[in-house]
Amino acid sequence: MLRPAKREKNERRKKVRFPMQREVRYKLLEQQAIVASGSGETLNMSSTGVAFRSDQALKTGSFIEVSISWPVLLDENCPMRLVVFGRLLRSDRGICACTVNKYEFRTQSRTLHAVSGGRADTMLRRWAETVRKDGGDKIRAGA
Repeated sequence: MLRPAKREKNERRKKVRFPMQREVRYKLLEQQAIVASGSGETLNMSSTGVAFRSDQALKTGSFIEVSISWPVLLDENCPMRLVVFGRLLRSDRGICACTVNKYEFRTQSRTLHAVSGGRADTMLRRWAETVRKDGGDKIRAGA
């Protein structure tokens, strides 16, 4: 059974984080361009945030798409991924944290494909543009 991480006295998060180590891939968007992509491993998750280990330094405040391998199979046969859209809040010494503003489950191929920095995936761009138009662009770079 998955148990929540022990809460510290000075903890400010409103949601409990659950420890979870899963393979993660991410893409960072700035000014309508994918500026970074890579892989790592989740550290913990809640309904409002994900902490993960990154293979590079990432710029806070950027829109981010995080794709997490999910530990449960669909119909006991098909691998799944949890895809999270949010903002990068922290990035320090390879440990990053982002918000969960939107999420969806997707099926994944049975083999892991390399992340390509120049991939023309528009899902992150469309979501970011919607957030900007709706006035939900509250987090600024460096916040």
